[in-house]
Amino acid sequence: MALIDLNELFYAATLLFFIFDPFASVPVFMAMTKGYSEEALVSCANRAVAVAAVLFVIFVLIGEQLLGAFGITTEGFRVAGGLVLLLMSMEIIFGLSLIRSGDQNVAWVIIATPILTGPGVIATAIVLTTQSDPITVLMAGSFSLITTWFLMRNAHRVTRLVGTQVIDIFSKVVGLLIAAMAIEYIFKGATGWLANNSAAIAGLVPGLL
Repeated sequence: MALIDLNELFYAATLLFFIFDPFASVPVFMAMTKGYSEEALVSCANRAVAVAAVLFVIFVLIGEQLLGAFGITTEGFRVAGGLVLLLMSMEIIFGLSLIRSGDQNVAWVIIATPILTGPGVIATAIVLTTQSDPITVLMAGSFSLITTWFLMRNAHRVTRLVGTQVIDIFSKVVGLLIAAMAIEYIFKGATGWLANNSAAIAGLVPGLL
């Protein structure tokens, strides 16, 4: 069995850490779980990271084949993720019940994907697997997931420290950031799809005219 290349491991861990972006995920997590009890918040953190880890492992091992089997492109997945994030931001900013509807299970599912294991992570996992062996990629991703779990697991302490009013104000700001993130997801997915299908589109235009 070949030894793990430390340079490849460091490169993959660094790249995935910035793609997972645990420090950005925690504010979103706190906004989504506002008003939850400490026990429910910890449970959401555990479940979200567990589901994100399972999804990450699946996409490292069979990601390209899985998307291909369903005829899904990463660009399409990015647009879908952007739409979900946009709905979530509307809920946070305006206090609507578009997604959660009082169901705590939905919150951690959305945190798991597309917040943690989103199109960026999926695409990066697939690309890294073509460059390195899956074990290296899985070890690299574990570092980010463990860091994210630790930060989320202790988010209730931050809430208790700063108070609910500050969290309420902070949540609105995070909601705006999520909305901007959603628009970027949709724009990148749409432009990426158009770029990949420009030849086919060009062939259709004369016929339409």
